[in-house]
Amino acid sequence: MGTLYLVRHGQASFGADDYDVLSELGTRQAVRLGEYFRHKGITFDAALTGTLQRQINTFAGICEGMGMQLQATQWPGLNEYDSTAVIATIHPHKLEKPTSPEMYRSHFRLLRDGLKQWMDGVVSPRGMPDYSGFVNGVTSALDHVRKSYTGNVLLVSSGGPIATAVGHVLGTSPETTIELNLRIRNSSVTEFAFTPKRHMLVTYNTLPHLDSPEHAEWVTYA
Repeated sequence: MGTLYLVRHGQASFGADDYDVLSELGTRQAVRLGEYFRHKGITFDAALTGTLQRQINTFAGICEGMGMQLQATQWPGLNEYDSTAVIATIHPHKLEKPTSPEMYRSHFRLLRDGLKQWMDGVVSPRGMPDYSGFVNGVTSALDHVRKSYTGNVLLVSSGGPIATAVGHVLGTSPETTIELNLRIRNSSVTEFAFTPKRHMLVTYNTLPHLDSPEHAEWVTYA
């Protein structure tokens, strides 16, 4: 039996012109997670990431913290959905950059509604696959892991694919998958045990590397 560690990328640049850039804190979160893995004696037989920069750079930070070099297979199916395209399907006017708590809440209300309609096949966000295609991209990575490996595997992705993976393993409703997605924290660790036949959820959305008072302010969601 193997263990798959699914890691969400570190804090990115929410509200900036290019979200796909780790913030300074996001880089520190990734390095800190690598230090935690090294402290626990956890090593990896293989690694996968999406092709987004925030995912690739989070993986690089983890390797830095572990003090080791590891090559990752880039798997496009692990890329995040385009939240701007999802929101545009139900709110065609460009949103202002959020600068207040209410604007942030409005953004995520729209995202939740847009995701539900996308999952139900009501809307088709520009440049994105339908929801079944998105799910297939995620599950193809899970299938590859269970068919190819038996030890520890590191997978660095984003909130949407990780929530989708959990929802797939547990058989959750679209509404529950959305809630899983919107609660996942930056650099969090989700663990699956796996055999050649299936994956089994062990933990979800944990932050063992930030479980100390000096890291309390490192906990972020976007």
